[in-house]
Amino acid sequence: MDEPRAAPPGDPEMLSSDDSAELRVELRDGAAVIVRPIRPTDREAIRGAFARLSERSRYQRFMTAITALSESQLDYLTEVDHHDHEALVAFDAVAGEGVGVGRFVRLADGTSAEAAVTVIDDWQGRGLGTALCNLLAERARDEGIARFTALLLAENDQMHDVLASLGPAKVLSRDSGTVVVEVAIPERGIGDHMAGVLRVVAGGTVELATPPWGLREAGD
Repeated sequence: MDEPRAAPPGDPEMLSSDDSAELRVELRDGAAVIVRPIRPTDREAIRGAFARLSERSRYQRFMTAITALSESQLDYLTEVDHHDHEALVAFDAVAGEGVGVGRFVRLADGTSAEAAVTVIDDWQGRGLGTALCNLLAERARDEGIARFTALLLAENDQMHDVLASLGPAKVLSRDSGTVVVEVAIPERGIGDHMAGVLRVVAGGTVELATPPWGLREAGD
């Protein structure tokens, strides 16, 4: 296999839909990850990464207190078409373990997609989530997607600050403790508005709560 291409921190260099394509990404703390489209053979890597998420991270990311991924969920997470459903998986360049996944699932309108990023606890706060969002946005643009939607989970008394922080992002719906926002994907990178959402999430005010298999739970 050819050596993975290298991208510096914050560089939204593009990955293709070819699941043999790989990109080496340097994070802001000097650590490196290898990012590529997910493959059906990544089941155990995804299972292992899930096992390394804390109970708090699992709840914040998946909105339910699940302790393990079912076989049908693993099917859904790893068997994607790289067009309507894309997932980019990040591996520790040294240890080879899965450490993060960025995913989008196209919605019925054809030009918007649910998006979610999951990073294991030990790798949070190092820039991996932002790097995955950049690459995911590039893949989405290549597949004709113009907007990302995400479900944000927050405590009721934090919602006002959350909405104010999102700027012109479009609020599609809101409920007790949650809000669904839509952010336009810019021509390059993730843009200020999407980055603003990420900063709110990283600050601990809210969490990206879209389950990894989308708002529609797959299987059992």
